[in-house]
Order: sequence, then structure tokens, then C-alpha cells
Amino acid sequence: MRAARLHEYTEDMSDALRIDGVERPVPTAPDDVIVEVSGAGWCQTDNHIIEGMWTDYVPQDLPMTLGHENAGIVSAVGSDVSLVEEGDPVICHPVQTCGTCRQCRLGEDMYCENGAFNGLTTDGGFAEYLQTSERAVIPLPDGVDPTDIAPHADAGITAYHAVKKAVDELNPGDHAVVIGVGGLGHIGLQCLDAMSAATITAVDVKAETLELASDLGAQQTVDPEATDLPAELDAITDGAGAEQVLDFVGADETTAYAPDIVAPGGDHHIVGYGGHVHEPAQALVDGEFSFKGTLVGRYTELQELVALVDQGEVDLRTTRFDLADINTVAEKLEHGEIEGRAVITP
Repeated sequence: MRAARLHEYTEDMSDALRIDGVERPVPTAPDDVIVEVSGAGWCQTDNHIIEGMWTDYVPQDLPMTLGHENAGIVSAVGSDVSLVEEGDPVICHPVQTCGTCRQCRLGEDMYCENGAFNGLTTDGGFAEYLQTSERAVIPLPDGVDPTDIAPHADAGITAYHAVKKAVDELNPGDHAVVIGVGGLGHIGLQCLDAMSAATITAVDVKAETLELASDLGAQQTVDPEATDLPAELDAITDGAGAEQVLDFVGADETTAYAPDIVAPGGDHHIVGYGGHVHEPAQALVDGEFSFKGTLVGRYTELQELVALVDQGEVDLRTTRFDLADINTVAEKLEHGEIEGRAVITP
């Protein structure tokens, strides 16, 4: 089968991955599930993997097939699999968990002590077939297209996971800010609108993206290049600040807003990454606010997100590309030229 594989780390996205012929996976363990990939979302994390940013955090053996946002049709299963069968449409949680370690017993899938992460620590879905496990697949409802929903396997669940934490701290009438209404942010904004009664302000530098944010539920929009963001939010919130900030950019500039825009006791959720947090300890003490990281999400949260999609609450904006165009997609994303999410169709 064909697979787009990373052979060496590079900052040149124009020739980052190579289409190789590799052996098609077959079930080797009783809980294996082989999925014929209908769609695999391209994520900014894929660019970061190509650049070698993850080597200090997880083990990676190259060459490796990338792609961690995967959905498709079950083509084969191991002898013990009962959740799905051949022909079932599924979306794949990116982490294959063991189910027996303490973190799994607590329901914290992302912290599994023995997990394998498709496209990050083991072969992913930029290929015709993907090997995963029964614990990682979620059957799709009738009428949900596995190609269209594929990016929810990471982008969607990550946005949902952050929003779910924020919603727990939001009361009706509270203010929430969404920074960056791109591939993740446009999902997060819809989840926030569907799951809370907060007043939402969307922040982005593109006029067309701010228009989209208004269409998706934001009551106010702000271009931080055209106006002073802290002053504008101070006026919007009558000086109270935003109880919850969802930062889908995670650049130095956006994390630096926190002391000036987060309400006392509030949270600044870092979802996008690539920047740093440089704040005086006194700023956190004085405002008693928190920075909170977001690492994908639980299997059960992906189930909940699929339910929101099935109910029509979350609309994913996607553009499809052939597997042969894999490096073109990498370049486009690197230069901010993709609206919504890119989906590779092997």
C-alpha cells in the first residue's frame, strides 16, 4: 500500500514526506482493528513533528507514517473484537490505550502509561490502511461521512476537551474569549456556543475569519492588529475581564494577553502551541488566574463530540487533498493558506 512517511526531520515542508510502498497491515493481536482510511486530517502538529519538535517528549523511530486524525471503514478485526466488524464506519481516537494502567483505570486516556499514538509514536493514517485497536475506534452514526469527520479525531476532540474544562467554570452571562478561529478555533467556538450560556468574543487578525466567527456564535469580534485588545475587552466586560480564555494560537503574543484580559480566578487555556509563557509570578498571584494546557482528550469526549456532530451542533469546514499532494498541504498550512481543516484522502 502507499504511505506518506517521514524519513528525517526538516523545516522544509516542500519535500518533507515521501510516498513509499509499504506492507499493508493485518491483525496480529486479538484486539487489532484494521481501518481502510477514508480521510486523515492534516494538523499543525504534523508540521511540528516534521520539524522535530516532539523528539524531547516522545520516542520516535523513523521512517514513520504520519497522520493522527483518522476515520474510515473497518476492513479486518482481531479474534476478540466485538465492538465493530468489517464494513463499519469508524473514527479513531489517536491513542491506542492499554486499559489496565492506573491512568486508564481513572479514565485518563491521554496519560496511558503504555499507549501508542498513531502518527506520533507509531504509524498513522496518511496511508491506505491503518492499524489501531478496539479501544480506539468509535462507530459512526448513519449519515456521518468518515472523510468529513476525520479531523475531529484530534482537532475536534482537542477543542472540545478545552471547552469542556472551560464550561465547567462558566456561568450564564460570564465572558469567554476564543483567540484564533482557524482549524481548531472554529470547532471550539461552536462547542462553546452549544455547551454554555457565556457571552463569546472571538479574536483573529483576518476579516473573513471574524465574519465566520460571528456566523458560528460569537457575539463580539476583535482584530488585535486594528485595536488594543485588552482595552476592547475591558469595555466589553465592563472591566471584569474574561472568566475563560481559549487560546487556539499559543504564540508568545497571545499568552502574554493573560494578565490583562483574564478575570480574577479565571483560566487561560493553551490549546495551540509553539510559543512560550513568560509572566511574572506576581501577575499570577495578583490575579489568581491559571494557565491550563490541553492534550487532545478522552475517548469518551470523542464520543460526545460525535454526538454533537450528529445533532448538527458542530460544522467542520474541510478541504480535501489527494495523498500525492501531501507536501503541498504541509506548505499551505505552514503559510496559513488553509481555511478550516485539510483532509488527506488516501
